[in-house]
Amino acid sequence: MDAPNDPGTEIQEVIGKLMADPSTEQVASEMMVLQSIYGDDAIQPWKSPANGKPVNGDSATIRYVLSLNLLAHEDISIRVLVSIPCSYPASSPPQLQLLSRYIGAFGVDSSLFGSVLRTFMSTSAVQWSPGTVCVFDGLQNVLERCENWYQERLHKDKADEVVRADVLPMDPPLDESEEGPVPVEAPGNTVLPEGIQIIAAEPIVDRKSVFVGRACRISHPSQVPPILDHLMSDRQIARAAHPIIHAWRCKVGNILHQDNDDDGENAAGNRLAHLLSILEIDGVLVVVTRWFGGVHLGPDRFKHINHAARNALEAAGFLDQSEDSGKGGKALQKGRKR
Repeated sequence: MDAPNDPGTEIQEVIGKLMADPSTEQVASEMMVLQSIYGDDAIQPWKSPANGKPVNGDSATIRYVLSLNLLAHEDISIRVLVSIPCSYPASSPPQLQLLSRYIGAFGVDSSLFGSVLRTFMSTSAVQWSPGTVCVFDGLQNVLERCENWYQERLHKDKADEVVRADVLPMDPPLDESEEGPVPVEAPGNTVLPEGIQIIAAEPIVDRKSVFVGRACRISHPSQVPPILDHLMSDRQIARAAHPIIHAWRCKVGNILHQDNDDDGENAAGNRLAHLLSILEIDGVLVVVTRWFGGVHLGPDRFKHINHAARNALEAAGFLDQSEDSGKGGKALQKGRKR
């Protein structure tokens, strides 16, 4: 009875199906190489947090998760989501996303999330060439960055410990077993990228829960992390139960880049991504903030999240432009300046 739910069995079934299709045989071979390097148990199918079932998003995208130990701290692990578009490796790179909210005892900040997301988009990260498999190179780059990030915080924590010992009694140790929102660290730079203007819609209030949608135009995926940093620097937003549920779509050349994040609200990010897809809007980031009012709303919360996002897109002029042109992506390129 347990065999069908075993992650090792499930990933082997996924690899077997990919191997049987000539168009995905190269992807399957790369996954087997990753198994041989990181271990059979390191790679698992991506599953929905809502129902525990494997998720492939749109049928053309292959997703799987790797659990990796840091290079110099083997007792510390991270989880990375690998998304493979149908055009990989011929004409599109993969996309990597850090799933871990903590590395050791330290809450991961948005700058590290953003740098992992830009693994194949930044000139300072991994260079990708069309036709070349590169997931391993990207994962090693992510491991190195996470290692450096973790090491910096260890040094800072030790330095703070020395200061506290000289001035104040030692604080009680952090209970790593506690679950809760990721601690908000003050971003190093909360300035919006040049030309970015965030438009907020009117709040939606239901049983003391409040939902606020925000939308802005983006021209490159690298703009997303600093925009999220800017929003999280607002203490009122940062204190929300789900501060930055978001989705974005952006074309760079002929390649469409897109991603979303639930921010703890299961499947909410996917719903926003679906909204952008059916509206055919590109070059946009939409963010919904939810403050919990103490009463569980059930399925109504997803309705409010979608409405808040749509209201923000309308307030920012995206829906008008989409209707005028009939093609959201082209309309955004000619959108009015505010």
